[in-house]
Amino acid sequence: MINGIIMSGKIRQLIDDLIEIRSQGNPSLASTTRTKLLLKGIDSTKYSSSSEDDAATIAKIKQIAQEMNISL
Repeated sequence: MINGIIMSGKIRQLIDDLIEIRSQGNPSLASTTRTKLLLKGIDSTKYSSSSEDDAATIAKIKQIAQEMNISL
């Protein structure tokens, strides 16, 4: 939330960035990354660019990225 405005789309952007960086365009690695996210409790199909952002989910995605040695 910035100046009383609820931000949206940050979670979707982080998921997309994580998948893009990890897979480097390889569809198989992209699918594997989505599966790993799902196993860790992040369903990438659940979020869109208009989804309301949640600080706990953002932190979880950043933690998963860190475990994969990816800087978001």
